[in-house]
Amino acid sequence: MAQNPKLILLFSGKRKSGKDYITDLLQERLGDVAKTIRLSGPIKQQFAANNGLDYSSLLSASEYKEKYRLQMIEWSEAKRAQDSGFFIRAAIEMYEGGKYPLWIVSDMRRRSDLAWFKEQYGARVHTVRITASPEVRGQRGWTFTAGVDDAESECDLDGLTEWDSEVDNSGDSQVVEDFLAKLIGLCASKRSD
Repeated sequence: MAQNPKLILLFSGKRKSGKDYITDLLQERLGDVAKTIRLSGPIKQQFAANNGLDYSSLLSASEYKEKYRLQMIEWSEAKRAQDSGFFIRAAIEMYEGGKYPLWIVSDMRRRSDLAWFKEQYGARVHTVRITASPEVRGQRGWTFTAGVDDAESECDLDGLTEWDSEVDNSGDSQVVEDFLAKLIGLCASKRSD
């Protein structure tokens, strides 16, 4: 990894809570000083290659991705058990994170991910939890899926209560706008440090 970032925003939340929506808005507003790093990117890329699947469809919020989600989880858990930082390092390299002062990690899912980032980058890590009510998540297409919604990839961070920032993304656009403004202010202050 070439350069150390000034700030790493680690986003987490349940499926259909709006992590991608919020991180995409943040990336758009921060522009080329920030890079969105999707930890699932190298997982999906390698899983697609290994199984002859369409990588771009696995990246989208589609039924295609949902069809293979459980298999991807099982395969990636086995890889992660061998090396907890394997996919993180691969994602940073894949998205060329070392070239950017601000990282938006859009999909932190495990305590081991959090521990790895804190061990590597310490105080430059800022954790962000996105929540949304089950009703709103359902309106966005979520339905409980055994083996997915009760798996480590969805539940490992549930017990954590000490998030640096948290927002309820259940539909109040002003709440989201205020939250984005707060994060943009944080990014500006860290870049000038």
